[in-house]
Amino acid sequence: MSVSKAQSFSGVGRRDFIYGTAATAVAGGLLTATPSRADAATPSGSLGPMSVVGMANFDTSGSFRPHRFQRRPVRADDVQVRIDFSGVCHSDIHTAHGDWGPQHYPLVTGHEMAGVVTAVGAEVSRFKVGDRVGVGTYVDSCRTCEECRAGREQYCINSALFTYGNPIPSYADAADYPGGYPKGGYSTGIVVRENYVYPIPKEIDLKHAGPIMCAGVTVWSALRNWDIARGSRVGILGVGGLGHLAIQLAHALGAEVTGFTTSAEKKSDIRRFGAADVVVNSDPDQMAKYTRHFDFILDTIPATVPLDPYLSLLKRGGTLCRVGIDKTTIANEFGAFSLTSAQNSLAGSNVGSVRETHEVLQFAARYGIRPQVQVVPARQVGTVWPKVVDKAARYRFVLDMSDLR
Repeated sequence: MSVSKAQSFSGVGRRDFIYGTAATAVAGGLLTATPSRADAATPSGSLGPMSVVGMANFDTSGSFRPHRFQRRPVRADDVQVRIDFSGVCHSDIHTAHGDWGPQHYPLVTGHEMAGVVTAVGAEVSRFKVGDRVGVGTYVDSCRTCEECRAGREQYCINSALFTYGNPIPSYADAADYPGGYPKGGYSTGIVVRENYVYPIPKEIDLKHAGPIMCAGVTVWSALRNWDIARGSRVGILGVGGLGHLAIQLAHALGAEVTGFTTSAEKKSDIRRFGAADVVVNSDPDQMAKYTRHFDFILDTIPATVPLDPYLSLLKRGGTLCRVGIDKTTIANEFGAFSLTSAQNSLAGSNVGSVRETHEVLQFAARYGIRPQVQVVPARQVGTVWPKVVDKAARYRFVLDMSDLR
């Protein structure tokens, strides 16, 4: 779990670093070389629809019951995956409750999947049956727009197809998603295009892999975009599912990291994750100690909070980046002078790209970075969601999908 000071990595100041051949293949044009949909038709003799069981919401109440449904037949460029573990993200809760807009029900959430390949299409070249793999927050993108061609699929101009609760974009075929909309990872299996499936390094246990492909890559993408490296001074707001991984990753990149929390009982954990200091943000003296101190502050809190106290902690020209998203519209969180008085920036960042997901998995394997997880049977997910809302997770709940088989 912990990352020692001796492991700090000083050679990753550039945004374009990539470890290993899998990530290099993606960066080298794998996405733009994908066969077209006409070429990727299901080959003769391929598997028929995959019958799976998921834990589904049937309304906005947050209650669950098992739901049997089908995944599409395996096409030429598809990978069929048996899901063994699926992480629980606060986004799942917001989506099911309708906080971010109306949803189709039954809704199967979950976008932190890890498991084993059970079938591949005729044109799949990077995976074989038995491989350990993961699936993250989106399962397709147009692959032709400026953002996709630049390797930023999460910002697809034609809308990335997120793993669940998404309208089907015009570039995708609704028939590929039985019922007319995608269903996520709180289920026993999934079928995904090859380019959106990730090999899990042998050093990472499957129960740890899922959260790295959502919580981990979300904070990784922000840290990389703002060039966090040795000598950077970084503050992490909120130490939950995203924050505890952000501390580990920023520390391993060589930054001096300070964790900000409302929960004083987390102090020893936060230091164990690699923080040089911990600030309980209700203490004005502790906050004042860091006035004009940070190059970068990453806000992982999935709630609306006043930002003025944190903007005052930035150096001139520093950036506060938000990756935590609340259910409400952002308003009246900061005053204009909080930005203009020190030439500061307020920014946002989404989940990571395909390339960044490969990167963070390899980086986590190399530096021993893991989410701290609590594994629970999938049928108990209804007891877990209230704990996430109440900030009782330590630090990511992960569902064991064998409970549904």
